Order: sequence, then structure tokens, then C-alpha cells
Amino acid sequence: MRSASVSRRTAETDVTVSIALDGTGKAEISTGVGFLDHMLELFARHGLFDLTVKVTGDLHVDQHHTTEDTGIALGQAIAKALGDKKGITRYADIHVPMDETLTRIALDISGRPFLVFRTAFPTEKIGVFDTELVREFHQAFAMNAGLTLHVETLYGENSHHIAESCFKGLARALRQAVAVDPREEGRVPSTKGTL
Repeated sequence: MRSASVSRRTAETDVTVSIALDGTGKAEISTGVGFLDHMLELFARHGLFDLTVKVTGDLHVDQHHTTEDTGIALGQAIAKALGDKKGITRYADIHVPMDETLTRIALDISGRPFLVFRTAFPTEKIGVFDTELVREFHQAFAMNAGLTLHVETLYGENSHHIAESCFKGLARALRQAVAVDPREEGRVPSTKGTL
């Protein structure tokens, strides 16, 4: 089973992440940020990743460091679990509807991290969660997982639905991209021979 664990400790956060890419969608999430816990639980379920995330963060300041550092550690764990990337599908894209919202995700496990994030939120908060942190999470995740990641909400009116479609879309696209393609016969999916 392709799996990895990462621990990351700073003066602001203490993050531990374990992931199994070929899992069943089990999640044990405790970040101290309720909305982020919800997003990570659905990320695990829709990606069919077994995911454990434990975070202690400086929530007396705000939720920024906890959210960003969780994205960093999760991205690092996925990169580690993928190893040399032999046999993976590599590319994937998906459209995810959530009621009135439609979000498109396209990604390449390229080793060349880049984020295009074209998603706007009609409100600044979802409960007590700052909506700008959705982008911060995806930025940290893409940079540390080594993904070229495009996230675009084509339309939507409800901030919760918009955020959820981004996380579900990321999970579904990543699930496809990390899948082993038997026709690759263990090769790295690149003419360069490395990613």
C-alpha cells in the first residue's frame, strides 16, 4: 500500500499527517478548526484515502497557520507516498456540482508545483472560518505535493458549497491521478523518465 506519514513542528503549529493512497476513505481528523476538519473528512472520503490528521495550532491568533501548515504537511505526505511516481495516471480533471455551484479541477502530478485559483466567495466567512483560507490551503498543498493545480469555480452563490466543491473536486481528481495505470507497466508517465 502506498502510504506515508509526515510530522511538522514550528513555533506556530504541530502537525502530524498519515495517508494511505489506496484506502477506503477512513478519516481521523482533529485540527481544532471545525470547518477544516469537515473539508478534510470529505477529502478522504471522496479520494478514498485513509487519512489521519492531528494538529495543535496557535488558534488564539487565528486559523491561518493551522490551515496552511496542514496543507503543507498533507502535500508532503502525498508526495512521499507517491515515491518515484512509477505507473501513476498523472493527469486528471473533473467538474464537481454542489447544488447551485460548479467547480472544475484539473491537475498534473508533474513535480512542478503551480496553482491557478479562480474562485471567488460571496462572503468573507463560513461560520468562523475565513474563506480566503481555502486558497491558502490549496496553495500550500500544491506546492508541497508537487502538483500543477487549477481550481476554478464556474459559478456559485453559497460560500460553503463553493469551498466544499473545491475540496471534493481536489479529492476526486487526485484519486484519478494517483491511480495506477496497468498499461504504464511501472514506468514513470513522462518522456523525460522522471517527474
